[in-house]
Order: sequence, then C-alpha cells, then structure tokens
Amino acid sequence: MAETMPQLLRSDAQQNRDRVLDAARELFAESGLDVTMRQIARRARVGPATLYRRFPTKQALVLEAFLGEFHACRAIVRHAAADPDPWRGFCTAIERLAVLNARNQGFTDAFLSAFPDSVDFAAHRVEMMRELSVLTRRAQAAGGLRADFVLDDFVLVLLAARGLTAAPAAIRPRAARRYAALAIESFRATDTNTALPQPARLGSAVINTPEVICTRRSALRSRR
Repeated sequence: MAETMPQLLRSDAQQNRDRVLDAARELFAESGLDVTMRQIARRARVGPATLYRRFPTKQALVLEAFLGEFHACRAIVRHAAADPDPWRGFCTAIERLAVLNARNQGFTDAFLSAFPDSVDFAAHRVEMMRELSVLTRRAQAAGGLRADFVLDDFVLVLLAARGLTAAPAAIRPRAARRYAALAIESFRATDTNTALPQPARLGSAVINTPEVICTRRSALRSRR
C-alpha cells in the first residue's frame, strides 16, 4: 500500500493538471484570454491553490495550453504520415485536423493576438507541408486519392474549415467531421471524377498564416 501512494499522488496531480489545461482551452476559446484564473479553477473543479501550484502565472498557463494544441496537431500529421495505408492516413489527417481547428480556433486566434511574436511558424509549416506532400503522393500512387489533387487543395480545406467557428461550440466537432467526410469524398479517386478548375496557389497562406495549421514546441521562441 505504501508503495502505491506516490503513484496515486502522481496520477492525481496529472489529472488535475490535465483538467486545468482542458478547462483553460475551453474558456479561452469561448471568451478569449481575459478569463480569470478563478474562472479556470472553477471550470476545472480544482482549488486556486492547486491551480497556482501547477501554473504560477496566467501567462504560463496560456502558453502551456497553446503548446498542447501544437503537440496534438503535430501528432495528427505524424500518425497520418506513418500509416501504411496512405489513403487512410490522408483521410485521418483531414478529419482530425478539421476537428482540432474547429474546436479551439477561438483560443488560437486569441493567443496569436496577445502573443504575436511568440512563435516562429514558417520553418515548421514548411516541414509539415513536406510531410503532407509525401503522404498525398503515396495516396495517389496507391489509387485512393484522385490524380489531379494538389497540396493547395489540402490547404483550401483547412482554410474553409475556419468558417465552422461561427457554429455553436457544442456542435463544432460534429460539424467538422461532417465537413471532413464531404471533403474526403470529393478527393476520392473514382471512374466518374470530372476535371477540376485550376487550383488556387495557397502554399504561401499556410506558411504565413499562423492560424491555418499548428506548430511545435521547438518553434516557441521563449516563454517570456
């Protein structure tokens, strides 16, 4: 029993930390960064002392919450790129990125407004686009993805998905999954595919627009 107590304490501490971060992201997405630490503590169902023990300042909490979003985004792309079935990986990337962005876009926008110089996005986005480019070529070679798909179409889907933030927060994930399914069906290779218009070159948008796709821990210049 004595040996299990430290493990139980560590587990409780991690659960409290996760609840705080989840609550912070929800509130930041709903109301911006002006929410108070007490509001976050109430939403997380923890005491103020527990909150401040984990995150001594609100800025530390904001940055850690944002960092978590980028870890999630990076994991989505890596998981999709590693899938031995490239069409399945492609579909997974579209759906999970659409849901992630729809769920917490308000928080992302608020963070970037408050900390515009905290993140170096360009290098990361180049790397992300490279991984997605390899995945799409594999999906085309396997016959799942239509031959006239270009990477700018992937960017177009992510840009268009930003409109889902106009929907009530409670239904955004469901709407994002529906939207992703519709997009995926349009990208599926079939004998009845018709010619598409010329693509809009949107590669620079994903490099220069921080809100489109996430970055990673190493891109944070500082925690100020």
